Amino acid sequence: MHRFFISPTAIHDARVLLRGTIVHQIRDVLRMQPGAEIVLLDNSGNAYRAEIVMIDRDTVRARITDQWKLETEPTTRLTLYQGLLKGQKFDWVLQKGTELGITRFVPLLAARCVIGNLEDVSDTRLERWQRILVEAAEQAGRAVLPHITAPLLFAPACASAAQSGLALMPWEGERSRGLREMLQNVDKSKELSVFIGPEGGFADEEVALAQAHNILPVSLGSRILRAETAALATASAILYELGDLG
Repeated sequence: MHRFFISPTAIHDARVLLRGTIVHQIRDVLRMQPGAEIVLLDNSGNAYRAEIVMIDRDTVRARITDQWKLETEPTTRLTLYQGLLKGQKFDWVLQKGTELGITRFVPLLAARCVIGNLEDVSDTRLERWQRILVEAAEQAGRAVLPHITAPLLFAPACASAAQSGLALMPWEGERSRGLREMLQNVDKSKELSVFIGPEGGFADEEVALAQAHNILPVSLGSRILRAETAALATASAILYELGDLG
């Protein structure tokens, strides 16, 4: 059954009035007809089964037939500070990271990013990132949409992460401290932040600055991973170790 995130204001008792892009998706993309059932998510953890009763050019009207609380969000609140990547790699990290259960994404402008300035990240790109999160969250059955911030420079990102609990930086230069070791005594409901560099990794000066903010370099093992692989491998390992995957 198809799932859609909606504003709670679209619900009036047992009646639902849908507008905007969701109408195009239901009518033109999925070619649904009155009588079809959908699941609506209000981004606060509530899910509603609804039957479509009318479809016209600008609106879809539906009737709620059931309601329940979704329990699909991980207890670990994980923020990914991801260095901006070439092409569609960043899009892919957003999509798969949302499926895994990442809570928040922070696009990161690091020294070795191909994008040189924050101004180079257009509003169109930000809108596309938001659409990717919504579509991935709907597909994965998330109860709450992950949040994506405006891109940050490296130094302000470090300062932000330092105020939000344990922060880790997978780094190929770390030899003694492994990721699993750092997670053994972490509270499952704790906030965690992870810094992943761009294709060229973090510069030594960035690693030093991160350490000055108590962001701890960790090893992911003896093999060097691509940036997009490192992001998802680290998120998977954290959520598994803390009981949110399997």
